[in-house]
Amino acid sequence: MGRMSVKDDKTVYQLAREELDLSREKASELIGISPSTLEKLENGDTRLQPDHVLAMSEAYGRADLRNYYCSHECPIGLKDVPEVEVKDLTRIALEISVALDNIKGQGERIRAICVDGVVSDSEKEEFNKIKDDLEKLSIAVDSLKLVVDENMK
Repeated sequence: MGRMSVKDDKTVYQLAREELDLSREKASELIGISPSTLEKLENGDTRLQPDHVLAMSEAYGRADLRNYYCSHECPIGLKDVPEVEVKDLTRIALEISVALDNIKGQGERIRAICVDGVVSDSEKEEFNKIKDDLEKLSIAVDSLKLVVDENMK
């Protein structure tokens, strides 16, 4: 294998490659780019494009790289995509169970709030609580998707 980098500020993409003990040369073959391009991407000298991240994610078996890119680097994702943590199945199952318990019975309340097409000032706090509970469920489901994606190879 080639030399391992000793720099301290490695990107998640470089760390993912190194965790597999892949040289830049071997990884670049798997990804379909030159070793020098991979080095520039890993060092931040060249802006990562979604197709680079998809290729790395597939080559390294790391679905979480896609979420990292979307939640940390993509201009749209920075605003709209929450970071999803890769967790063990037991923890994910518990988080989903708790989130489902929290939203039980809220369907009727959300219909009552939204029936007139307006969230009034008096309804905003409750509406935001429901939204937060749904967001927790969504993130837990996304965590489950990452685990499934990484284990279905």
